[in-house]
Amino acid sequence: MEKVRGSKVARFFDKLAVESEPGLSNAQLMLANFDLKPVEPERRQWRSRNFVAFWIADSFNINTWMIASASILDGISWWQAWLCVWIGYAIAACFICLTGRIGATYHIAFPVVNRASFGIWGSLWPVLNRAVMACIWYGVQSWIGGTCVYLMIRSIWPSWDQYAGPKSSMPASSGTNTRDFVSFFLFWVGSLPFLWFPVHKIRHLFTVKAYVVPTAGIAFFIWAIVRADGIGPIVHQPAKAKGSDLAWGIVKGIMSSIANFATLIVNDPDFSRFARRPKDALWSQLLTIPCGFALTSFIGIIVSSSSTVIYGEPIWSPLELLSNFLEEPNVGGATRFGVFVIAASFVLAQLGTNIAANSVSAGTDLTALLPRYLNIRRGSYICAIVGIAMCPWHLLSSSNNFTTYLSAYSVFLSSIAGVMISDYYFVRKGYLQTRDLYSAQKDGPYYYTLGLHWRGYAAYICGILINVVGFAGAVGTPVPIGATYVYNLNFFCGFIVSSGTYYLLCRVSPIPATSDRWLEVDEDATGRNASLVYGLEVSDSEGGYGQPTQHMKDYPKSG
Repeated sequence: MEKVRGSKVARFFDKLAVESEPGLSNAQLMLANFDLKPVEPERRQWRSRNFVAFWIADSFNINTWMIASASILDGISWWQAWLCVWIGYAIAACFICLTGRIGATYHIAFPVVNRASFGIWGSLWPVLNRAVMACIWYGVQSWIGGTCVYLMIRSIWPSWDQYAGPKSSMPASSGTNTRDFVSFFLFWVGSLPFLWFPVHKIRHLFTVKAYVVPTAGIAFFIWAIVRADGIGPIVHQPAKAKGSDLAWGIVKGIMSSIANFATLIVNDPDFSRFARRPKDALWSQLLTIPCGFALTSFIGIIVSSSSTVIYGEPIWSPLELLSNFLEEPNVGGATRFGVFVIAASFVLAQLGTNIAANSVSAGTDLTALLPRYLNIRRGSYICAIVGIAMCPWHLLSSSNNFTTYLSAYSVFLSSIAGVMISDYYFVRKGYLQTRDLYSAQKDGPYYYTLGLHWRGYAAYICGILINVVGFAGAVGTPVPIGATYVYNLNFFCGFIVSSGTYYLLCRVSPIPATSDRWLEVDEDATGRNASLVYGLEVSDSEGGYGQPTQHMKDYPKSG
């Protein structure tokens, strides 16, 4: 064994290891490193205004625009589509604040929070599930960003379009062409430097985006209205759907807005843990999310509706509409310049959204899967590699593929959110023993059975099963109409079933480390900002790792 430890291979892997606390056991090295440990006060730099800028910046992206615009394709009017947005994002904001409070109170990320409800080792599957989806979504957002780059290039060199036809060197079976793939690759490569910065510092990018991108979006909004000869022809377009089709079109519009937040709902602790105090992550998110996303969606809805006036049919993608502007005969330099500026702003929009919703999320999750050798930075770069390898252009080939993917996305994540929220708010009543979330000892309160919490998994599976038949129908398999109706409410059904099942199972079979009253432990105030080494604790005044103080004994072990 000593020969193995002293070998060149062992030394090589030791060099690959990331920063972690000295003195941790081998099992703990699979649970903790610098990016996974509770955020110390020095890195809690996110104020209310940072969360406001974060969500304003995140709201202005092509994905949000397309979701709202796609609702019009279901036959509802512009004001009905906008009402769906307000309702959907207001509900999503409530979920965001529920999960965000956990991170803001205990300063821990989503993978660590999930250890309380799924078990120390059982949490790895939900984390892997979310990491894979974040990587896929990173590729989708990068492909959209690549389309923005294509518009920038085309507005300067119209001949760039030749590489989609006769000069394309890629076979038709690939699903793409040289022009689109090179544009995508340029965006992908340009994003890589921004993955280097730590999470508590990347907030400055969102501040810049919060000023630049909304300005461009409003300029596009005005431009489209002028092209449609005023807003009057747009707002007077009636809904095409009638009766139950109209009702279900509205329901699907609401659920699409919530599904757009599926990943952000579960991973908000990844950002809220950097909040100075819990209230910094409360009202700033609760109010900014519905307002910011409603504004972006309003612009998307009106611009999409204006395309009906201009071209006779709704165009669900703003990038396609910009492309149409360039295809008009005798297009002038002013139009080309306008398309270039708006497309460049959308590049920044996609960059910020990809970091906020995907690279940081996937990076944090991958860190939890292999904390000895991965941190958020390395995980983010792995996410980028997966994003280019999964051929994202296939998912955006039509609006039907796009919305089907979103619905499938929320089916799995709604069950995770249901278990996580039910565990924290209804079963534990806000009480967590933070240090035990990093403990691999078998007598720990979160170890359960072989490190896996069967109640959490049972609830998670129940939340998925209720939507399985409806999902089969969404991808083309004939299913009963009732299953389709349930699937149209996929996030709610998954969340309610998983959270309710988890609560009932924990009532029938109680779990340890709960409280019989609301009890969120302020670890800084009680001197329990602990070292993760077994039997050691460090106070804030000491700082750093591994300073021994009193071992905590006064935490209640069960409710």
